[in-house]
Formats: sequence, C-alpha cells, structure tokens
Amino acid sequence: MADIEDKPADLTAPFVRTLVRVVRAEDTFGVWERKSDAEILADFIVTKEQRRQIPIIGDPDPDVLGRVEKFYIAVGLDIERATGRMASPMMKMSHEGFGRVILSVGRLVVISKSLRDVHRFGFESFDKLAEAGEKLVDDAKKWIDAYPAVADV
Repeated sequence: MADIEDKPADLTAPFVRTLVRVVRAEDTFGVWERKSDAEILADFIVTKEQRRQIPIIGDPDPDVLGRVEKFYIAVGLDIERATGRMASPMMKMSHEGFGRVILSVGRLVVISKSLRDVHRFGFESFDKLAEAGEKLVDDAKKWIDAYPAVADV
C-alpha cells in the first residue's frame, strides 16, 4: 500500500482519530502497540499509481473487506459522538466486491451507499480519508436534524 514516509501526515482530524481507535481496538495481543498511527492506517491509503496497478475486476480479500467495515464502524462512532445517538452500520457484500452499506439511527437510515470495486477501496491521502469520513458524518447529522423523531425511536 502507500509509502507512509512520503509526507508527514496530519492525523489529528477527529474522524481519523476515531478510525485509529477502531483499528487499535482489534489488537488484542498488542502486536501494533509500537506502530505509529500512520503505519496503522497505511493500508487505507491507495495512491493513483497503486490503484492503476490493481485490476479493474477482482474479488476483494478479507483484509480489504475488514478495512471497509472498520471505516464505516468509525463513521458510526463519529455520528454517535456528534449526535449522542447510536448509529449501527450494516454491510452486505457479494464475493465480487459489490454490495451496500447502510447506517441507521433508531428507525432512520442516515447513510445508504452502494459499494462497487471494493477490492480497490482506499483513499489517496490521510486528508482525503478524513474528508470522506467527515462528509458522511455531516450528511448523517443533517438527516438526524431533519427527522429527530424517527432517529429517537
């Protein structure tokens, strides 16, 4: 994946901090304890050059599916942090890398996103990763603000 030494990354964005916590939470044996946050998130970064080297058609491996799931778990946690309401992600994926992810708050679906070419999942930089996560959280907050009665059920 990305060469994390190219440019020092600003990993202080709230969404990126949440994603780091999600990834580190799964390290039950302390294997990643000495790794930096940039090293922990390096697999989420896929540059244009790296993306060109990945075949257009391909099946996602379990590591990629795990990263997609962690990304949306972090989105859900940031929605909860921002609104005080628990957001639950649900993901259904075919073996070919096509599927859907939704996040619901109460009975309100705040994010519904079709996924395709999941085997190429990643972001060009840590800044793009933060932007994508924060945009999803902001969009979800707008839906919750518009329909609070449904979100509270």
